[in-house]
Amino acid sequence: MVMAAVLAGCGSTGGGGSSGTITAYVYGDDAVKVQKAAVDKFNKTSPVKVKLVSIPGSDYVNKLRSAMGSPSAPDVFYNWGGGSIKPYVEAGQLVDLTSTVKNDATLKKGFLPSVVTAGSLDGKVYGVPMRGMQPVILFYNKTLFADNHLGAPRTWGDLQKDITTFKAKGITPFALGGSDQWPELMWLEYLLDRIGGPGVFRKIQGGDAAAWGDPAVLKAARTVEQLVKEGAFGSHFTTVDYGNGGAPTLLNKGKAAMHLMGSWEYSTQLGKAPAFAKKDLAWTAFPTVSGGVGDPADVVGNPTNYWSVNSRTKHKDTAIAFLKTMASQEYAKSLIDNGDVPTTSNAASLLGSSPSPQFSTYQYQLVQKAPSFTLSWDQALESRIASPLLTEISKLFAGKSTPEQFVSAMKAVK
Repeated sequence: MVMAAVLAGCGSTGGGGSSGTITAYVYGDDAVKVQKAAVDKFNKTSPVKVKLVSIPGSDYVNKLRSAMGSPSAPDVFYNWGGGSIKPYVEAGQLVDLTSTVKNDATLKKGFLPSVVTAGSLDGKVYGVPMRGMQPVILFYNKTLFADNHLGAPRTWGDLQKDITTFKAKGITPFALGGSDQWPELMWLEYLLDRIGGPGVFRKIQGGDAAAWGDPAVLKAARTVEQLVKEGAFGSHFTTVDYGNGGAPTLLNKGKAAMHLMGSWEYSTQLGKAPAFAKKDLAWTAFPTVSGGVGDPADVVGNPTNYWSVNSRTKHKDTAIAFLKTMASQEYAKSLIDNGDVPTTSNAASLLGSSPSPQFSTYQYQLVQKAPSFTLSWDQALESRIASPLLTEISKLFAGKSTPEQFVSAMKAVK
């Protein structure tokens, strides 16, 4: 699909007028069916059609970067906001949607303002929310926990007890898609928040490289090292992926007891193992860490995903009209049916129809009550920092560097 789009060219290179096609790049995962349905509905009445190009998750960032530097760039594309779009903003490749959102009632009133702001850059709006809230949550197999007389871990002491218990039974305590690197990042994000509070990363995000030397960063890295050494992730996690279902399968097959993952894990499990999702899947917040100063109600993850518009599109009005459909009740309902929690203003009133109202309500309240919602580091930081960050985290988890070497390497990134 991607090659076909590149060879044929996208809507931004076509002629103007009342007909034509705009191309929308989307991250290809189990939730893409929601965007496909929205495109099919929009195309029934729009003379300019939307062509959805689904790109495998593991390839998405690189494919998008390559396409945006070519004549066949997409007209509309999925992203994470923040640092993930900064290079495109600096290159003048995105439409500034600030005035459009301000002056259009559907866009202005359709979404939670905090979520729109989270995807903005330097006070300007470049994206419209198009998926659900995505806090990182600790998922677990409640049947395995019940069989071993364990409750959901609330403290680090609880977590250590869980690790010891499951290892003794030959069950990997935590599934982890280490070959994809970014799942490992979630552990460091939460550990730093719980140990040092969200202010430490805010300094890093603000450009203070010396903040990597904060004692909380070193303690978080040492905690990771301890978890790896005690076998919390098993012995083969560096070869396990997430994108192709490796880590989720470990959880739904009962080979792993827990999985720290974005809230999309619920819809992933619903698609891959619906019986497990409905019967055995449970969830809880990341536990407290002894001596930490972070608020246990803090959340890390992605507030949502966004559609941004290429400034070179020749069908800007159509692109914006498509983006406005993301605020519709029908679209919000389709996200809920897929196990997601929309960021639309009317989401709370629709949660009762979710496949799991309990999970949807939990997730909604988790985000609503969070004193701090830290954007995933690899999206919050520019790619020149995010890329070496993922490499250094992978080395830390694989035992190829020490916590001290991790800190030194990140302080040296320019």
